[in-house]
Amino acid sequence: MTQATIGSSEFDRDTRVRLRTDGVFDADLPEGWSVGAGLNGGYLLALLGRALGEALERPDPFTITAHYLSGTTPGPAVIRTDVAARRHSTATGSARLLQPDADGNEVERVRVLGTCGDLSALPADVHTTAKPPEIPPWEHCVGAEHSPHDAERMPPIVHRLRLRLDPATLGWAIGEPSGKGEMRAWFALPDGRDHDPLSLLLAVDGLPSVAFELGIDAWVPTVELTAHVRARPAPGPVRVALTTRNVAGGYLEEDAEVWDSEDRLVAQSRQLAKIKPKPSHFRSQ
Repeated sequence: MTQATIGSSEFDRDTRVRLRTDGVFDADLPEGWSVGAGLNGGYLLALLGRALGEALERPDPFTITAHYLSGTTPGPAVIRTDVAARRHSTATGSARLLQPDADGNEVERVRVLGTCGDLSALPADVHTTAKPPEIPPWEHCVGAEHSPHDAERMPPIVHRLRLRLDPATLGWAIGEPSGKGEMRAWFALPDGRDHDPLSLLLAVDGLPSVAFELGIDAWVPTVELTAHVRARPAPGPVRVALTTRNVAGGYLEEDAEVWDSEDRLVAQSRQLAKIKPKPSHFRSQ
């Protein structure tokens, strides 16, 4: 496989934004990032993270929180940003993703608030009790290519990611969920592009939901997602570990940790997701 460089890959193309006027960007959202009834929340977070970073003139998202207000669909979109504060090393602002309705009125889909800076300028000291997840080697994990389902029956986003799931968290796929509320996987991009801070925003929401390993066969759209990017990742696939401890009132929380090839914790997130019946075209899969 040819190694795609950062800036030339499918992910970069599909998260590209075009400056229309001061603080306002245009974007074209392709169908390939769809899952369920709309576009993946991690993809949208990366798209908005790119626009916000450009508006703030800071390269990396340090912390970003998104509220998903309505389903985002493929097609044209506009991103309107607002700068709240500029400091010596960081800047904070908000961004809104809007799409036209049938009458041409702008409908807000996602709103984010974030702080951006330069991760390469941070000190290198690390003091942590966190440990990398125990995941079998890449070749001993399970990818979409091992699925018994035809490719056309899979959500389009499956073909935009290169996932290898830990078999210990894959019981749901054979009707034997563990009930532990855990999901672990290796995560890479199919064209070989190495990860950067923006693709880590995709990684925190790129795995199947932990709800599946709890035996919940449902669609689990994100309501709110907060991500912290801690460092620029080393080259190679990252390992993503998801957990949940509480499902109540039709909602669950999902905590994510992302570890790079040098065993560094490079991103963390928590999201609140709603448990909903699967769209009809996902049933029987």
